[in-house]
Amino acid sequence: MTRSRHIGLLVLFFLLSGAFLLRAQSGAFSTYSPYSVYGVGNQMTEGTAFNKTMGGVGIATRNNRYLNYLNPAALTARDTLAFMLDFGVSNTNKYFNQGEVSSVNNQFNISNFILSFPIYRSSAMAIGVVPYSGVGYDFSYDETRPQIVGQAGNINYQAYGQGALTKVFLSGGATFWKCFSIGAELDYYFGHIEKVSNKIFEQSNFRSTYGGYNMKLWGIGGKFGLQYEQRFTNLNSLIIGATYRLKTSIHGTNEEYYHATLSSVQDSVYTADVGSQGVKLGDEIGVGLSLKLDGKWSVELDYLYSDWRGSGFSAARGFAVQTEENLTFSSTASHTLRAGLEFVPNRNDIRYYYRRMAYRAGLYYDTGNFRYGPYAVTSCGVTLGVTFPVFRWFNGFTLGIDIGKRGTVKNNLIRETYFQINASMNIHDVWFQKPKYE
Repeated sequence: MTRSRHIGLLVLFFLLSGAFLLRAQSGAFSTYSPYSVYGVGNQMTEGTAFNKTMGGVGIATRNNRYLNYLNPAALTARDTLAFMLDFGVSNTNKYFNQGEVSSVNNQFNISNFILSFPIYRSSAMAIGVVPYSGVGYDFSYDETRPQIVGQAGNINYQAYGQGALTKVFLSGGATFWKCFSIGAELDYYFGHIEKVSNKIFEQSNFRSTYGGYNMKLWGIGGKFGLQYEQRFTNLNSLIIGATYRLKTSIHGTNEEYYHATLSSVQDSVYTADVGSQGVKLGDEIGVGLSLKLDGKWSVELDYLYSDWRGSGFSAARGFAVQTEENLTFSSTASHTLRAGLEFVPNRNDIRYYYRRMAYRAGLYYDTGNFRYGPYAVTSCGVTLGVTFPVFRWFNGFTLGIDIGKRGTVKNNLIRETYFQINASMNIHDVWFQKPKYE
């Protein structure tokens, strides 16, 4: 098969699979959290199952067996003829607690579809589709204040929202002097978010109100990365990595609508340009340090700082939130610390399969990129995982768990305790080799 036909089939397969990914997650909750009511929702954890089983590290990761898109400079850590693909899914169980009230929710999502291929010698490219953020909440409560119920009767307040932002990216990297790698990434964000708020009166002489926001959003951003690897032997090395993601302006339309029953007035619909509200995704800078030992051990520590104080969410209609307690959500700067460990007893063992398996563990702590009134919403967790080798080359199936919590039950806040299962299939093959025999 010719090289052009290889590429054509690859692009066709990618487009069809990407379309399936987007369709599978449209019209349903991509996440479920009361905290997703603010801004563009909860940010999804980046990375493949390989990254997630090590606490989410990847800034200083150089591993020729797995796709690591967290740093575009890491794309060059590969066989120069290797084609690589990673497809991942996740299943998340969440338990919510607020005072004496508790609830449970379960979500299944496609977490990534990425493929990578060589360009020329020590350079490579990757193209992928990954979820960026998700909105998902659905709650209601009844009016309990006697002075209001006595005059207006029973009132039920309803609020729900759904939607997501998806990121499509094209990245490339190159290595110089066999130790220094640089990379760049072009990002396109797009999605549809709907937020609804209703006030339902039981008495017919009062007008129930229905309103909300219907947002179609898009934005173009970018990311840069570099890595330096200092080799001591063929099996031992120290890697330093850094990344910077640009602040991204969000554009699109925000349709605000309002309707009241028992009214001769027609529905009120107002469409605004999101770009004119100055809404932005925060920038991010990350640094990482990784150490490889004896071809068996790999340990990494990452730190990320992301500034969302200029996002404009707290003032933009449809993005801002104010509760009955007059507490508002506000954007802030986030600090994230991640650590991961990998151990492979013997990659070349031909007798015992379990000795070729890769065992991983990690942990993370994140201060969050917003506050609820004066209260921070932090998250922390631990991860465990293993990769099972499949057939030849570096094909493998990765399975891992992420156990953590977000928020707190103090100050009448909501605590999320979650158990997430991450799985992915990484495919590795060698292309364009000329056969020695016809």
